[in-house]
Amino acid sequence: MKKILAIAAMALLTLTASAQKLGRVNFTELYQLMPEADAAREQINAMQNEAQETYASMVEEYQSKANQYQQKQASWTAAIKESKEKELYDIQNRIQEFQQTISQELQQQQAQLMNPIMEKAQKAVQDLAKAQGIVAVFDSGSALYFDENAVVDLTPAARKALGIKDGRTLEQLSQELQAQAQAQGAQQGK
Repeated sequence: MKKILAIAAMALLTLTASAQKLGRVNFTELYQLMPEADAAREQINAMQNEAQETYASMVEEYQSKANQYQQKQASWTAAIKESKEKELYDIQNRIQEFQQTISQELQQQQAQLMNPIMEKAQKAVQDLAKAQGIVAVFDSGSALYFDENAVVDLTPAARKALGIKDGRTLEQLSQELQAQAQAQGAQQGK
């Protein structure tokens, strides 16, 4: 009798587990295409541009002083020469420190801006899954395999819930970002 109950319980668990709904979503598509992500990218670009301008002015200062040193070193006294060498060394150190510091700050700012966007996308997916009785959601961008017919695709509903324009794709976003980078490169080259 105990064996029969155990077998019946296992069969019931198997039937219950197979009846549960699974979902999938392209999470990268969601958080990259959200309007908030566009705004965050604009802020990050502005910070990067400002950092590049500061770096360029520091390098320009160094090059100017290095040129001056090269041209006039023969006529300087030992004390002036030593002072100018120290000045060049200090500028080099400031440039290196700036590079290290700004790189870390930009990474922190990017995380600070993008984390809430990712959390909002996760919450939207969780809310949609709960509303549809889905017990687990897989990221289609990282799943090795799933049966398309056995899972519910939450991506279209999540796109709508997150305010992503119909028809906007990651390919379009990539093209937009490349065009912006080229435009910035052209402006910096002037």
